[in-house]
Amino acid sequence: MQTSPEAPRTIDEYIAAFPPEKQAVLNAFLEAVRSAAPDAQEKLSYGMPAFFLDGILVYVGMQKRHVGFYPTPEAVAFFAEELRDYKSSKGAVQFPLDRPIPFDLVRNIVRHRIEMNRAAKSAG
Repeated sequence: MQTSPEAPRTIDEYIAAFPPEKQAVLNAFLEAVRSAAPDAQEKLSYGMPAFFLDGILVYVGMQKRHVGFYPTPEAVAFFAEELRDYKSSKGAVQFPLDRPIPFDLVRNIVRHRIEMNRAAKSAG
């Protein structure tokens, strides 16, 4: 009987599961999120890095040819114009690995998510 590899339990284990060139991209991406949300809690959720501050901010997932960025449907709609050059769906954006990742845009989206979570918390 063949056993499957154990699923990562930490963000570091998640990163370590990828080849070095993808680790570098993923580390840079996560650092962009951290710089915009230094007080966010980090954990694996749905098998990928997730950041929480007054609720979920964003999820990040490394794929074969892109970094998947999941900032909620509201944020994807809010930044639709800036994201027009990237494949996106209701709550996800794909940043291809063969193009520079727009880290300033990533940070802006994370900051927006913080504002939305704070507004929802104070309204609720």
